[in-house]
Formats: sequence, C-alpha cells, structure tokens
Amino acid sequence: MTVLATAATTVPYESTQQAIGYPTLFLLVLIGALVPVIPTGALVSSAAVVAFHQTAPFSLALVFVTASTAAFLGDATLYWLGRRGMRSKNGSRWLEAIRSRAPEERLTQAQEKLAEHGVAVLVLSRLVPAGRLPVMLACLLAKWPMRRFARGNLPACLAWAVTYQLIGILGGSLFDEPWEGVVAAVALTLVISGVPILWRRIRSAR
Repeated sequence: MTVLATAATTVPYESTQQAIGYPTLFLLVLIGALVPVIPTGALVSSAAVVAFHQTAPFSLALVFVTASTAAFLGDATLYWLGRRGMRSKNGSRWLEAIRSRAPEERLTQAQEKLAEHGVAVLVLSRLVPAGRLPVMLACLLAKWPMRRFARGNLPACLAWAVTYQLIGILGGSLFDEPWEGVVAAVALTLVISGVPILWRRIRSAR
C-alpha cells in the first residue's frame, strides 16, 4: 500500500513538473540564443538532473529534444535578423549586439578558421565558451545563405545539447537529492565555461 501511495503522488507531481518545465526550458533557451545573457548550458544541465531522477521513461530524451530545438530556432532567428541588418543601410540592433560580443581578435580567428574548415568550425563554436557569436558574425560577413548556416548549425545544437545534458546526468548520478545534483551540475558548467575565458585573459595580460 505504501508503494502504491508513493507512486500515486509521484506521477502527478512529475506530470506537473513536465507540463511546466519543458515549455519553460524551451522558452529560456530560445531567449538565451537571441540574448546571450542567460546561462543556457546550466539550464540544460539542471533540467537533465531533474529528468534523471524522474520515473517517467523518455524524460531525458524530451530534455534533449526541447533544448536542441530551442537552440536551433534561436540561432536561426538571430542569424536571419543579422542578415537583415547586413543588407540594411543602417544595420540593426541585433547585428550590433552580435558585433559587440565578437571582439576583433576573436572575429579574425573565426574568419580564418571558417575559411579553412567551413561547417566544422560552426559545429565546434557552440561547444566553446563565447565562441558562438564570433563564428556567427564570420558567417554573416562571408555571406553564407540561411540554408548553409542552418545545415551546419543543426549538428552544432545537437552536440551542444548532448554535452550539457551529460554534465547534468553526471551531477544527478552523484547525489540522491535532485537539488544537490543541480548545484553540482551548475557549478561544473560554470567552471567549464569560465576556465577558457580566464585563460584567454591571462594570455592577453601577458
């Protein structure tokens, strides 16, 4: 009886979590792709921790589909807005936002690598902290059509979602309580994101 009572209370609770959690994750990742101030990687890792502790089958798969789809649509929308800005005489605030987050040195490196390796650079750019926008701007300056960008960005978003979901699964497997796993996953995500940026600053200072 105790087992049945626990199952009866767990299933509705998980259903409520899913009904609220997946749309929220989709919206936040989508907004984070357009306005890169939201730590979307940490969001995906945290969602993966919660899904790891749920009893529903396909919870982790739904996190993956939700995150990768939102990231792809957000990137595609931002690239489309950037292309409109490139064609406009006055530019656009979206194009200016991309330029402001793509330092000249990073942009030059992105352009060189894009010319040498093509789509492969676009795939890797989402896995490198602060690497997405310089490469996106390099694609805009190279006048890549929307279809070519989308073709390269799809595997990039899939790889990005898998990577941060694995971080969440790792955090969730280390702790019994979901909140402990979330804290561990967020901390690990921030470390992974912060170390390369710190290293670049140290090299620049030297």
